[in-house]
Amino acid sequence: MTDQDDLDQKINEARMWRDNGWTARVIKNDDDDGWAVAMTPHGQTEPALVGPWTMGRDKKNPKPLDSSAFSTLVKTAAEFVRRHEQQLHATLHQSVDIANSSGHFSVSLDIEPDEDNPSAMLRARDSAGALLAEVRVAPSFKLTRASATAWGEAGFAASTVRKGLSA
Repeated sequence: MTDQDDLDQKINEARMWRDNGWTARVIKNDDDDGWAVAMTPHGQTEPALVGPWTMGRDKKNPKPLDSSAFSTLVKTAAEFVRRHEQQLHATLHQSVDIANSSGHFSVSLDIEPDEDNPSAMLRARDSAGALLAEVRVAPSFKLTRASATAWGEAGFAASTVRKGLSA
């Protein structure tokens, strides 16, 4: 039996459910006397989302997981992961449109967040999408309408950006 087979096995227990690519575990909340639920996508070691969980009738033990609660938790956790991925993509791939006397241009910044050697590429394209310029910049480069316009006014010269135009 492989690890994937283990993840494909459905579990419907009071404190743990596994189905639809997710595992929900009811855990003791270390911050207080209450309980929390950790939602972990299959294949991940860390939970994607941890939230408070309801106490049972005895006010001591957690309320058991059920089908309805699990479905809601999966939907919430999946939406949380989707928003996080969208935010990360927006941070790593930025773009602004500018215009000057030469025409309309799109300037993009694509960051590669490597732990050992992060890098970024700044690109300028004309209105037809043709690549006009491409230059490696620091991952900390701030792409703004002003920095893109200044680069465009300098003819998209690599030396202008490397001198620290807006880095």
